[in-house]
Amino acid sequence: MRADLDLVKDWIAPGSRVLDLGCGEGELLNYLVNEKQVRGYGIEIHPENILSCIEKGVNVIEKDIDQGLMSIRNNSFDTVVMSHALQTMHRPDLIVDEMLRIGKECIVTFPNFAHWRVRSYLFLRGKMPVSKFLSYTWYNTPNIHFFTFKDFEELCVERNIHILDRTVVDHEHRHRWWIHLWPNMLGEIAIYRITR
Repeated sequence: MRADLDLVKDWIAPGSRVLDLGCGEGELLNYLVNEKQVRGYGIEIHPENILSCIEKGVNVIEKDIDQGLMSIRNNSFDTVVMSHALQTMHRPDLIVDEMLRIGKECIVTFPNFAHWRVRSYLFLRGKMPVSKFLSYTWYNTPNIHFFTFKDFEELCVERNIHILDRTVVDHEHRHRWWIHLWPNMLGEIAIYRITR
């Protein structure tokens, strides 16, 4: 399982109802169903990922999240997860609102575009950063919105969203003591657990 998903799994209660938005190949849901007996569903848009989910026995729905989640009833899930996809949404603020409408708690992970390597790359080279973690160039990146931990936390304040937990890690999803000294500058990936 991807390292970020390995961190997320600990925040999900056994036997709960889970919706994984942009579930990819269904790694997280496959683990949660088999190890924590959750009732899980994934939403995915890419046909090859949907096929992989089906092969694993993961319940998956083909849907474009950007088109909205209005067909899902309020409080249908205990936890709604979106890992490394919020920055690719056209309106991440509305997606977060929808996640909190359909789930009691939500878990989101995203890259920090204020990390010192991103800042220095832009400052020294004068162009959009390309790195191992942000491996796309400006014209072919799936990332539409470049935001930081501070930006996300300000959105939470504006929308009356309560942050239950936050973990900040490096690009290999490792906890480092020094990251917590200045998370918006030193952290590369954020993992938030939020609720209303």
